[in-house]
Amino acid sequence: MREILTQSIQDYLKHIYELNANGVAASTNDLALRLNIAPASVTGMLQRLASSKPPFVVYKKHQGVTLTKAGEKAALEVIRHHRLLELYLVKALGYSWDEVHHEADKLEHVISEDFESRIAEALGNPTRDPHGELIPTADLTMPTDESRPLASLRTDETATVKRVADDDPALLRHLQEIGIIPEVKVTVKNFSEFDGNLTLQVNGRKSNVVLGKAITTQVFVDN
Repeated sequence: MREILTQSIQDYLKHIYELNANGVAASTNDLALRLNIAPASVTGMLQRLASSKPPFVVYKKHQGVTLTKAGEKAALEVIRHHRLLELYLVKALGYSWDEVHHEADKLEHVISEDFESRIAEALGNPTRDPHGELIPTADLTMPTDESRPLASLRTDETATVKRVADDDPALLRHLQEIGIIPEVKVTVKNFSEFDGNLTLQVNGRKSNVVLGKAITTQVFVDN
């Protein structure tokens, strides 16, 4: 029987895609933590998704789960909806970038493909959302991301902020306050071997800022 893509299934596929992004299978425990669901319930859903027609995942007990081509396509469709909605909420409705993640989480499951294409056209077919995350293309492929963590920079290196983690509103507000936003240039003035802190010169800001790994691992840059 063909599986109906409920909101719950779409959430599973989206989170599996994100966990697979580092090249490894997603564990049941990681999914349970993200979805706030008991591991046993996660296992049941993964077995269901693996046996659906078409199968959306490849699941092996104790080895984790990866997406099939059908699962990846379904995940990228939800992610495209989400990121376009975030940008639309900021550009058209005046939301701040720390407000849009949870709003888009609700709306991503209900918009039609026609509505999605109209949003994309109205926004000029953008390639990134307000946080700098790449938007899957209309044919549901994910552009290559060549960014690296800000934490990897060392003294005298200069880079451009490309994207930031978008699921912590407090972090986003702090980054906005200190000017760490997409397309801003930063230069490392000092790297602390002791604790990994970076002292940064942020373009457009008069004074330097010092950031620890709790933040520098959540900001991604390229040269």
